[in-house]
Amino acid sequence: MPERRTVALVTLGCARNEVDSEELAGRLAADGWELVEEAADADVAVVNTCGFVEAAKKDSVDALLEANDLKDHGRTQAVVAVGCMAERYGKELAEALPEADGVLGFDDYADISDRLQTILNGGIHASHTPRDRRKLLPLSPAERQEATDVALPGHGDIAPAPEDLPEGIAPVSGPRAPLRRRLGTSPVASVKLASGCDRRCSFCAIPSFRGSFISRRPSDVLGETRWLAEQGVKEVMLVSENNTSYGKDLGDIRLLETLLPELAEVDGIERVRVSYLQPAEMRPGLIDVLTSTPKIAPYFDLSFQHSAPGVLRAMRRFGDTERFLELLGTIRGKAPQAGVRSNFIVGFPGETEADFAELESFLTGARLDAIGIFGYSDEDGTEAVSYDSKLDADVIAERLEHLSRLAEELTAQRAEERLGETLEVLVESVDGEDGAVGRAAHQAPETDGQVVFTSDEGLVPGRIVVAKAVATEGVDLVAECLEGAAT
Repeated sequence: MPERRTVALVTLGCARNEVDSEELAGRLAADGWELVEEAADADVAVVNTCGFVEAAKKDSVDALLEANDLKDHGRTQAVVAVGCMAERYGKELAEALPEADGVLGFDDYADISDRLQTILNGGIHASHTPRDRRKLLPLSPAERQEATDVALPGHGDIAPAPEDLPEGIAPVSGPRAPLRRRLGTSPVASVKLASGCDRRCSFCAIPSFRGSFISRRPSDVLGETRWLAEQGVKEVMLVSENNTSYGKDLGDIRLLETLLPELAEVDGIERVRVSYLQPAEMRPGLIDVLTSTPKIAPYFDLSFQHSAPGVLRAMRRFGDTERFLELLGTIRGKAPQAGVRSNFIVGFPGETEADFAELESFLTGARLDAIGIFGYSDEDGTEAVSYDSKLDADVIAERLEHLSRLAEELTAQRAEERLGETLEVLVESVDGEDGAVGRAAHQAPETDGQVVFTSDEGLVPGRIVVAKAVATEGVDLVAECLEGAAT
């Protein structure tokens, strides 16, 4: 009988990382590893790191150190770093953090089982030297689909799946479809629509370690969604670095408008949500599909980042306050209850007091449901690192604090505007002490608010109910189920 090998995956960062972790889990389970929830119960703790901004990198390092502490008084024998931070820094991270027994890049994912076994046995797998992953795929988007030798987390690879997969592992449905094993029981799951990004925002390093943009084929996205529905998933959230570019490398930039209705028709799926939309790439047809298709959430995760035109140009982005407000007006003209969220950077090099005031004015008029505010920080390898007119750290901190307070007030006001609305709420958890909690169509998991029910009678996770918003708790809504309105 084979020796029992246990592994735990600790995931930090965004929903894209969550999908990558479930791909790793699928590969490991298919090769006989036993997946456990807690790192303390595992022979190997795999930390899927985030390398986006300094705060996220610090959280990743802290998670690795915390897992390393388990080696002194628990079952854990090895701690391995994977994910964006591991890919971005490779050998540098390994040298700076000797507590990690291995630092694995994306190219190691296809052989993750062998890599972990080597490390568990006391061997050493050399950490990779980071490289610009944008150069791995052809410059022409149309030629990228043929580059099957490039590792694309969440896309799988060209190796065939084992013939007899353990129960609960997604089968391969195409040449780049991954093995996947769910790591939780939530009725919500993310589906990767694409990887990488062709935009060159001056503050962002993601394209350098995630690579150029490449879409997954619609058949693979549909196949994975059907499998998730069989696992009890009721809502799928489409994720990538830029969903509005989906299909451009497949010869049809409007492919998302075609795919969304097909996903909505998958048996068992009650809601489809699209995240990560670029305002400059929003098309009238896409807005129409998102606001009028049954089971497609009228939800717009728009990456504004700022609204002052001078700052946006320095960021290598497009738009301005007027255009952004017009876009929001168009969306709400078609779907008044549509949900909108966005992130913003304050203190970008050269941001004047007038620029900051314009951003503040935009937020006040935009009526966003959720707002993320970040203070600018230099990121290795980005164009903005070389910019002059850097703001003092105390100025950035002051503006960050001011706008964060304003954002909290504005999103609470937006929640109050929804009082009396009839909501379709997906019940996500029912706890005897905390009651029942769910999310309406305008609320994405993790990043936005939630709906707290006045009673949990008859509610079970995964059920869609019709409810009325009767009160607010900050950005959260309190709602009561309407009699006979369960769906």
